[in-house]
Amino acid sequence: MEIHVLRLGHRLPRDERITTHVALVSRAFGAKEITYSGQHDGSLEKTIADIAKNWGGKFPISYNKNFLNVIKNYKKKGFTIFHLTMYGIPLPETEKKIKTSKKILVVVGAERVPKEVYELADYNIAITNQPHSEVAALAITLDRLQKGKELERNFDKKFKGKIKIKPNERGKTVEKL
Repeated sequence: MEIHVLRLGHRLPRDERITTHVALVSRAFGAKEITYSGQHDGSLEKTIADIAKNWGGKFPISYNKNFLNVIKNYKKKGFTIFHLTMYGIPLPETEKKIKTSKKILVVVGAERVPKEVYELADYNIAITNQPHSEVAALAITLDRLQKGKELERNFDKKFKGKIKIKPNERGKTVEKL
């Protein structure tokens, strides 16, 4: 399964931390890359590039002002579009259908999402119909799509970074490789 993420409407300084977390979750949970729209943020791009450099794995981040064109281009390439929204159909009700998709673009909103995104999406998916974090929604969706494989230690080996965490019950151990 090939997963890409599109973050809509990044706003400085309001969304700096949340968009960074959307990118971190995307990378750690197996997405191939992330594109963001809204305001361009070179600092965000540098942070994510540095993380990929130190912790390993290729994880490109790119900016595209026109998110509707991004979605349309992914559709042309045969990607299934998953839009995460608390107004969508609950994930458990769509899970069997969405797991058949081989190429996926997960759209994660920030500011008010235009109706065109809802119309272009193949699935408007809700983790819950209550207000919640888009970071949590993304993590749960990526976990369900991959059946928890991204949480296994073997998955972690794919990154091959300069540093890694040695799991501890107590304490913190970071190893340089």
